Amino acid sequence: MLYLAFFIFVLFSFGKVYVVERETGNLAVIEKDKLKKEIKNLGNLNHATLKFKWGKGYLISRDGYVSLIDINKDELIKKVKAGNSAIGLNFCPDKVLIANYSPKNVVVLTKDLKIIKKINTGSRNVGIKAKGKIFLYALMDKDKVHVRDCESLKLLKEFKVGKMPFDALLYYVVGFFNEAGVGVVNLKKLTYKKVNFRAKGREVVLKIPHFGLWGVWKGEAYIPAVGERKVYIVDLKNFELKGEIPLKGLPVFVAVSPDGKYIGVNYSGDSEDYFTLIDRERKKVIKTKKLGKRILHFRFTRDGKYVYLSSYFENKVKKVSVPDLRVVKELDVPTPSGVFIYGGE
Repeated sequence: MLYLAFFIFVLFSFGKVYVVERETGNLAVIEKDKLKKEIKNLGNLNHATLKFKWGKGYLISRDGYVSLIDINKDELIKKVKAGNSAIGLNFCPDKVLIANYSPKNVVVLTKDLKIIKKINTGSRNVGIKAKGKIFLYALMDKDKVHVRDCESLKLLKEFKVGKMPFDALLYYVVGFFNEAGVGVVNLKKLTYKKVNFRAKGREVVLKIPHFGLWGVWKGEAYIPAVGERKVYIVDLKNFELKGEIPLKGLPVFVAVSPDGKYIGVNYSGDSEDYFTLIDRERKKVIKTKKLGKRILHFRFTRDGKYVYLSSYFENKVKKVSVPDLRVVKELDVPTPSGVFIYGGE
């Protein structure tokens, strides 16, 4: 069964900080380290995603609403119901793409959220991504990947991928439940092959999570191990396991600072209040510190000097200095979860 696909990228933007309020349906706006306002009534924001494109913000809620946000005024421009259970958001050069669990379709909209087409797939859909003039998504219940043209929306290619897809660099990579290896679609040649992770010339099985939780820097991936207190280091050119970094707890989200100096990690379970900073070059833990009560998410600033993190049970967003992990600012935000930073395109 397919479960997710991703494009490898590093978030470079820095400016306003937007924080999803999981239980209120609102989006908190932080500017110059002050809570500026809240954008309200955006839907069920459990696992909501906010992305920036064309100088606007696009937020997708779990219950299928897509919200268009004016980044200058921090106001809701428009909210459209694109599904009942939405799981993915991405963009063609002039279109918005939504992958739905329910109904079983992919929805294509204009920049201003007018629905152009609903593509019925007969499957829950995940991992929607665009590259140039094509877009791809994984059909979770059919073990397939579809490739479509951004302009005509016609199906260009269908790949039967087994039980997992994944994406990196010039590739769209898919992962599978209960199966080793990854499936790789070459975006230039539109070919597919399955690749297994290797270590010292031998195949190895890695317990890998949702690809959105990986950290990546110049062809090297830092992957939070599922059920193990470590981060895997994997060369994405050949999927070779290069090493492991031992951790205090069970990692959830791994991110590399935009300057490539540091890797940040948050945790679940008995270490959910802690944050770890790793020296990326040396592959060594610099510091692990208790910084909240259930840290759900974090982002590095563009210069890599700070991390904004959400402390769920404290109802606070904290600005933390790097590398000493000192809290320099706290802001009251109810049930904070996803943290997103905007500073232009």
